[in-house]
Amino acid sequence: MEELWTLPSPAAAAMLRSICEHLLADADSFADAFAESTAMAQAHGNAALLADASLLAEDRELLRADTVHWLTSNIQHPGRRVDPYVGPRSEAYIADLVSRGITPDYVAGWRAAMSIAWRRWLEVCVARCSDPALLVEVLDVSAHSLMQYALDSVAVLREVNLAASMGNADAQTLAMLQLLVGGAPMTQGVAEERLGYRLGRRHVAVILWTDAPDHDGALDRAVAALRTVARAGAMLVARASVASRWVWLSGPDAPGRHQIEKAVSGAGVVRAALGKPGEGLEAFRSSHQDALATHVMLTRLESNRRFTVYSDVELIDSLTKDRAGAQRFVTKALGPLATADATLREAMLTYVQCGFNTTRAAAQLYLHRNTVERRVSRANELSIIKVEDNPTHVAAALLVLDLAPELVDAAQTHLRFP
Repeated sequence: MEELWTLPSPAAAAMLRSICEHLLADADSFADAFAESTAMAQAHGNAALLADASLLAEDRELLRADTVHWLTSNIQHPGRRVDPYVGPRSEAYIADLVSRGITPDYVAGWRAAMSIAWRRWLEVCVARCSDPALLVEVLDVSAHSLMQYALDSVAVLREVNLAASMGNADAQTLAMLQLLVGGAPMTQGVAEERLGYRLGRRHVAVILWTDAPDHDGALDRAVAALRTVARAGAMLVARASVASRWVWLSGPDAPGRHQIEKAVSGAGVVRAALGKPGEGLEAFRSSHQDALATHVMLTRLESNRRFTVYSDVELIDSLTKDRAGAQRFVTKALGPLATADATLREAMLTYVQCGFNTTRAAAQLYLHRNTVERRVSRANELSIIKVEDNPTHVAAALLVLDLAPELVDAAQTHLRFP
């Protein structure tokens, strides 16, 4: 590419290489520092993008790849203009956005990323470069390189977006679904005709996804497995992204949660979220929104649960709208119990769910009644909130940890409980 600024001196080039090597060693943290702000700015209030955990996760991965690409290029050729790289994964992601009718604001996204990344870059440069004149040269060259990389990237992304818009055959159907589940006014007859799917009956929505986009074959196997337990014409499938599928199952003979779980479990790395079933067009929408909320919650809590039903975690979703808030709720409710032996928490949760009946809890856990009593007693000693004082809070906190066992261990082990 054409160079638009004076290349750095050997000393400045060596310093640039050193700084980039330092940041590359912890590229994940560097990219994570501006990932959320970038996604919010790029979405520009588009709820369809912000509500889809698969799209947000893919956006973060591509942002990290961009960061690594720029750092690596400046290690190899310090201070030179960096040619943006848009590979097959980026093209697939943009095609997914286009098929959903989502047009990201790439300029706003890059502006948000640059404002945070540049501050971090300044901090590292100042910390590692003690020569004022050399520091000025390093900052001048890197500012040119970063800004031009942003401008070139926006131009390339717009070109790829335009090409995807002109060539995506599924865009009309997915845009239709996006409008329908978003509550847009539309007659049931028109929607049924365009989708080839009856809406005036019982529905349950399923979202299938994988954390590894190169495993999309597993998603297709999961869809095929669901077809074997669904009646003909009673299943609607949409390719929401390279890493996720939207599914609706309908009719009086639609498979139940256990049939769905069994079908999906044979597809290896595929995970599933199941919405609440219901009748008619409103249930078509609400069940899908339930499944979406479940997917987002699992991503937020970094849970690795493979199959989750919204009705089982609805309370947890309300309590954990942000990860830090969920950590605070759990630690304030459970105290040392949050990081104690998992068998103590399991015994206490089962005891509460069995209506404080030790005999029933013992039967469910396949344990002796005395063992359950000892574990419940010890768990109650450790818990800040006692189960007899506020069983609802204790049970809710235990349910959160049951879903995301590492929630407290990963970030709260330094806490000191009273």
